[in-house]
Amino acid sequence: MKLVLAFHGTRDPRGAVVCEEIASLVRPSVDVPVEVAYADVRQPDVRSVVDGPCIVVPVFLASGYHVRKDIPEQIGLRQDVVLTSPLGLDAVPAVRDRLREAGFRRGDAVVLAAAGSSDARALADVQRAARLLGASAVGYVATATPRVPDVVADLAAGARGRRVAVASWLLAPGTFHGSLAECGADVVSEPIGAHPLVVDALLRKYYEARAVLLQSA
Repeated sequence: MKLVLAFHGTRDPRGAVVCEEIASLVRPSVDVPVEVAYADVRQPDVRSVVDGPCIVVPVFLASGYHVRKDIPEQIGLRQDVVLTSPLGLDAVPAVRDRLREAGFRRGDAVVLAAAGSSDARALADVQRAARLLGASAVGYVATATPRVPDVVADLAAGARGRRVAVASWLLAPGTFHGSLAECGADVVSEPIGAHPLVVDALLRKYYEARAVLLQSA
């Protein structure tokens, strides 16, 4: 048995560093090997890492194409692999903490800044995350609209002196997060990264899946 943390994948080396940091924080709390795999862009892919009994946890913020189609197809029809739900909304507490670290103050108007997707279900996940966070609006960096700078400008115009804070709904630094520096907000939080609350959420998913496996054995 091993635990596979399945990430999207990125060409930016900083993203790969974050993936390895998350895995390194998970390892001391489990008694099985922990491996990193990628659904796209980078190697190793999920298919090559899932070579025996595994619990696969998608470290994704929404249930888009990779979570619903790509990762299951890479796993195939293996009966010795359990695929959990993605990180998803369990990342909201970490995002809230990153926003506080960035200097959020009570009364600030909050924009949840997400990568964007052409998948309606993934966009619905982002909206749910925004409601849990208490954000005033959602903006996207790519693929979907409205774009973050437009949302920030609209909120600033009607804020009547309130500051606008952007909460990054992005896992790692890279081009998408870098673009937020120019969005016009008063505060921009760091990417979620290897936050302890993310690690806790991934461990919960692993142990819940493992308990199910043991009960069915």
